[in-house]
Amino acid sequence: MSRIKQMTFELTGRGTSTVETMTFDQLRSMNDGGTQRADFHVVALVDGGRGSVTIDFRRYPLERRSAVWIAPGSVHQWDDFGDLVGHLILFVPTAPVTAATRELVSATDLVAWWRVSAEQWPLIDVARTHLVLETERASGSDSSELPAILLSAFVTRLRRPDQGAHPTNPVFRAFRASVEANFRRHHDVGYYAGVLGYSARTLSRAAYQATGRSAKAYIVDRIVLEAKRLLAHDRLSAASCAAALGFPDASNFSVFFRKTTGLRPGAWQTATT
Repeated sequence: MSRIKQMTFELTGRGTSTVETMTFDQLRSMNDGGTQRADFHVVALVDGGRGSVTIDFRRYPLERRSAVWIAPGSVHQWDDFGDLVGHLILFVPTAPVTAATRELVSATDLVAWWRVSAEQWPLIDVARTHLVLETERASGSDSSELPAILLSAFVTRLRRPDQGAHPTNPVFRAFRASVEANFRRHHDVGYYAGVLGYSARTLSRAAYQATGRSAKAYIVDRIVLEAKRLLAHDRLSAASCAAALGFPDASNFSVFFRKTTGLRPGAWQTATT
């Protein structure tokens, strides 16, 4: 087991308000060069150097004032970070202490990369520095209250590009949460409409207003993303993916995957090796 994978188990096993920090130097000593898929958030701030990271099959450049947000479940790989300087903040989804920040980190379609403006950087840097100092101070103790409070301040100060436009429509929030919990078994809008007590048209209108996609397209995109993650990181076969994602057989899954991506599962898996 790589040190990063071991840390995944350590972090998720320490409680519901755990926050950890590390430097890129520490990441370099742990990284095994492979893909990672953690159950916690990873937020990185780059102070200097150049490199790149791939998150859910899209590659992002890294340089000074780059910010990276890797949500739980995302497949990611640090491609090139040999001279990067900065910090990574790792925290479980329930770590933020305010309702607003918990809502912010609960989204399943978080912006993964952006460049912090020169005006915002000093304020974010101060919030990050305070969080790092208190996290290191609290290491090994039973108290995690202050790091969790400072994490909420840091998340608020960070201000992702999508933060101000985060969907507040309660219909879409309920739909999004239900899809995340049930997309492996239920692929039709009718199921979610029945469970949530809305018409399929209402769900599609809410989804389109929040994401620019219909409710059906939102469900399909979520299934495809998970299929790609299972094929690339877990190296599952088409038959295993079909079973994991609620398809009747490998053939049915392969037709679905090819229709939405243009490639058969095996071909896509080979291309991402």
